[in-house]
Amino acid sequence: MESPSPDDRPVCVAALYRFARFADVEAVRAPLARLCCGLGVKGTLLVAAEGINGTIAGDDAAIARVVDHVRTLPGCADVDVKLSRAATMPFHRMKVRIKREIVTMGEPDIDPLEGTGHYVAAEDWNALISDPATIVIDTRNDYEVAIGSFAGAIDPGTASFRDFPAWFRAERERLLGNGGPEPRVAMFCTGGIRCEKSTAFLKAEGIEQVYHLEGGILKYLETVPPEESLWQGECFVFDQRVAVGHGLAPGTHALCHGCRMPVGPEDRASPFYVEGVSCPACADARSDEQRAGYAERHRQETLAAARGVAHVGATIEAGSGRNRPGLD
Repeated sequence: MESPSPDDRPVCVAALYRFARFADVEAVRAPLARLCCGLGVKGTLLVAAEGINGTIAGDDAAIARVVDHVRTLPGCADVDVKLSRAATMPFHRMKVRIKREIVTMGEPDIDPLEGTGHYVAAEDWNALISDPATIVIDTRNDYEVAIGSFAGAIDPGTASFRDFPAWFRAERERLLGNGGPEPRVAMFCTGGIRCEKSTAFLKAEGIEQVYHLEGGILKYLETVPPEESLWQGECFVFDQRVAVGHGLAPGTHALCHGCRMPVGPEDRASPFYVEGVSCPACADARSDEQRAGYAERHRQETLAAARGVAHVGATIEAGSGRNRPGLD
């Protein structure tokens, strides 16, 4: 079946975040949850004392209503929103959750509102990272980097964003040297939010020449023509689309329901890949009982999809595995 063109995809997907100061997070959460559920919007929004972060999907009018509501929240008039399209609803349900951090770094003294790195627009990013004097760091997790990154970027090999501060402190001297002119450090992530914290962290560590890609990889893929792009591969996203490419078109990866990791076309051709059950990365790590449970869940989901209804089990999050992906 031919993939629908962007204009034919009926579902609007909005990835948004904003660092702000919420004095009463429950007063933010409850009305937002009621609005989203009343409009049929699905996805996940995280609310913390430091702001809001998440990805939601629905029809255009509903998403516009939710974004308008978010803009009325304290400090959120200029909330960063990136829109894309999907052929089908990429989420099972709506969750609005209160968290300690909207993106978990585990460094309580880091406050992006007190200062971050220099923003670099997507159209200016190529020049910055092509300069040999610039150190380019991918702040995402290992499973994300594995399916795509900028050419020449350093992969910290972290399993969680919580690991980033320890990685940088351990590698600082090797990366930046000891003495002499301080090199420029350019960092990037999926939508920009992790770089707000990672650049604020580097500045707190005494690094001044810190830059980050404004709007993240998603803005770059949306803005920069493929023939001018330095991006290689696809970009992992935190919904059932799994990955996107240039123009934010759906990518070629699927999500393994056994370990929740992205699986490319080559691995899906492996005898260890069973749709809805396992992939080469987790086939040996699951018991027969677990695989049978995953197979039954997949069967029920397939039957529900054929009937055009939501699978009843979709209200429960699927089983977790190593490095279960979370929001950017």
